[in-house]
Amino acid sequence: MRSHLLNDTTTEHYRRSVTEGIERVAAKLATTVSPFTGVTVDALAPRIDEIDLDKPLHDTEAVLDELEDVYLRDAIYFHHPRYLAHLNCPVVIPAVLGEAILSAVNSSLDTWDQSAGGTLIERKLIDWTTARIGLGENADGVFTSGGTQSNLQALLLAREEAKPGRDGWEGPASLAKLRIFASEAGHFSVKKSAQLLGLGQDAVVCVPVGADKRMQTVALARELERCKQDGLVPMAVVATAGTTDFGSIDPLPEVAELCEQYGVWMHVDAAYGCGLLASVKYRDRIDGIERADSVTVDYHKSFFQPVSSSAVLVRDAATLRHATYHAEYLNPRRMVQERIPNQVDKSLQTTRRFDALKLWMTLRVMGADGIGQLFDEVCELAVEGWKLLAADPRYDVVVEPTLSTLVFRYIPAAVTDPAEIDRANLYARKALFASGDAIVAGTKVGGRHYLKFTLLNPETQASDIAAVLDLIAGHAEQYLGESLDRAS
Repeated sequence: MRSHLLNDTTTEHYRRSVTEGIERVAAKLATTVSPFTGVTVDALAPRIDEIDLDKPLHDTEAVLDELEDVYLRDAIYFHHPRYLAHLNCPVVIPAVLGEAILSAVNSSLDTWDQSAGGTLIERKLIDWTTARIGLGENADGVFTSGGTQSNLQALLLAREEAKPGRDGWEGPASLAKLRIFASEAGHFSVKKSAQLLGLGQDAVVCVPVGADKRMQTVALARELERCKQDGLVPMAVVATAGTTDFGSIDPLPEVAELCEQYGVWMHVDAAYGCGLLASVKYRDRIDGIERADSVTVDYHKSFFQPVSSSAVLVRDAATLRHATYHAEYLNPRRMVQERIPNQVDKSLQTTRRFDALKLWMTLRVMGADGIGQLFDEVCELAVEGWKLLAADPRYDVVVEPTLSTLVFRYIPAAVTDPAEIDRANLYARKALFASGDAIVAGTKVGGRHYLKFTLLNPETQASDIAAVLDLIAGHAEQYLGESLDRAS
């Protein structure tokens, strides 16, 4: 069994095995004709259930053959131009190379004595990102598993910063006084974080959005004032730079003014919109982000990185102390005096992958402009898609895109019942997924069911969008026709 350990005596086995795997994936990518096969849970589950994990195949080629049957054949392929559903991007090759390297070396980014140069590379990328944001010389941060973890850590810091110096602070009993303000179009992880931080979901005040799906700052000001008048403590305002459903960007400069006026921590969830940090054309859409106290970025969305690759950034490095715990066996306090850089001092995680290497490889091969040009392309594609939808009498489109998301609804001319239109849209999405021809997402707007294109593939063309719209309409019309037959 030692022949399977990666070491100086098994390098040829490693080279051969990885090459076999890469060739399988490359062949699959080259021959994929749709983003999905349409396989059902009932069809796929038995194939996996019948595998006895206590009876290994002892042969890499045989295992790859089996993997083809239970995974590769029916995987969802984000690189296909008609995958239009969620915030999943096709990945750039330099990042995939970085993934292969980091997996083989298997550095853990918690302490210097487990990563060495990896620690410095991650810190360099944090500095690069905070500089792009404009957070200032005292900024810092750390890589995370994703936007949910980044938002959780940012709100943890905000909670701890809200405690000192507050009149009448009574420790844990006063947690009930803390309030978080977020757009009603913001990410669900804000409420989830509030729950995990002992505040409860009711601590989150949902601020209304306008027709453009951006936070209404007049409403935010009103809620902040009400909070103060009620003797509560405004802990944080979460502004979103790229909402999941609409790609909308809250008015960051105005939010920053209110946060300064009320002395509130400003967090910007830019998990989606962080691609604008590299944008060649549209960087000004997130002006005001530089005034944030903390920022979430997901490189695995708009920087075209493999999952996972995310970070939480802070204006004041000292605030990261709220996530610090010193263990004698890992990162004793004396290491701080010895200036030994341990990333675990800043992180909610201990063992942590060297995900920063993927972004490092990407920047060193492609440069920031290369990433930005790709993101600009999908933003421009969304405008083309919006024009198609706005001109198509079969569809109602909610809002002109700021980033690369389109939310729309099939509206049949002969049907006036909103519930029946809901069912037609739900059916169309499900039928499209089952066909495997394309994948779109869904959401609710005003209590009604809508469909959603999330455009993160520069290979997707306006012709793909038009074709998928025809497919959706066809499925919806089929449902309505069958529904009419049933009624008669």
